Amino acid sequence: MTLANQSNKFDITRMLSDLDIQYETEGRCMEALRSLSSITNAKPSDLSFCWYDGEEAAELISKSNAGVIFCKKSLQGLIHPREGCQLIFLDRPRQAFVIVANKMLEKQGRPEGISPRAVVSKTAVIGKGCYIGDYTVIGNNCRIGNHTVIYDKVTLAGDCTIGDRCIIHSGVTLGDDGFAFERDENGLHGFPHFGRVIIGDDVEICANSHIARGSLSDTVIGSGTKIDALVHISHNVVVGRNCEITAGAVIGGSTSIGDSTWIGLNSTLKDQIKVGNNVIVSSGASVIHDVPSNEIMAGVPAKSIKDKVKASPDRLFLMAGQQDRKN
Repeated sequence: MTLANQSNKFDITRMLSDLDIQYETEGRCMEALRSLSSITNAKPSDLSFCWYDGEEAAELISKSNAGVIFCKKSLQGLIHPREGCQLIFLDRPRQAFVIVANKMLEKQGRPEGISPRAVVSKTAVIGKGCYIGDYTVIGNNCRIGNHTVIYDKVTLAGDCTIGDRCIIHSGVTLGDDGFAFERDENGLHGFPHFGRVIIGDDVEICANSHIARGSLSDTVIGSGTKIDALVHISHNVVVGRNCEITAGAVIGGSTSIGDSTWIGLNSTLKDQIKVGNNVIVSSGASVIHDVPSNEIMAGVPAKSIKDKVKASPDRLFLMAGQQDRKN
């Protein structure tokens, strides 16, 4: 990934020190760092990382043209940099790369301003430093925090509150009615929806996802949670902090999800169930009962597989984008 402002040059070791990330280093990068890249495609002006151990790591690093490579501390003394490359040894190279890369991107600045092609209600309140994209609709009584980015063709149907530093990608719809009906001899009668959608700080929602407003209570997404593309979250759902909900997941109405939980691709959570903290729901699972904290669920219907998982806790929770349970 080439960063937009080519005049920027990044002092990676200074950034690591400022972030209080412990590291050891060997070698010297001969070019000013300007970009980010995968280890296989990197150039001498790129920062990259390697999260493998042993021979696989040695082969990748020896063949890479990256100027700076984050790698595991366990490799120190076993591999050495080529001329013009700097190896930085850390406990968690992937995590450090993510943190540093985001700091590099921050230096580029987020977009700001409201597109003349956007439609913004007179009753909406938009914080400072926000961006509202083309053909986006901000409905009545919506409140948007500071430095939030809402890209093109997003709809906030009304009564939505979005926190600071959120990112809402194209095609997302927030705050229209959920799917709830009462049936009698005359047919189906829609349940009235008076609730809101409340989004915390630092939430990201990817393209074409949908979050319904609450019926009588609110639909709430906790701070730090990330929602992938094509996710459906029904009315009255409460999602905790720092969760990851991956593409195609469907969460039924009035379900609650704790903090730091990972919901796998195309999985389904039944309505009116409770899922605890630090839960992993595998891809394609169908969860129909309450799930206690620290569980790993898989299958249709989903059952606990925690005792059958052979991966180490470090590896497992890295795969799920979580820290291990020791932290």
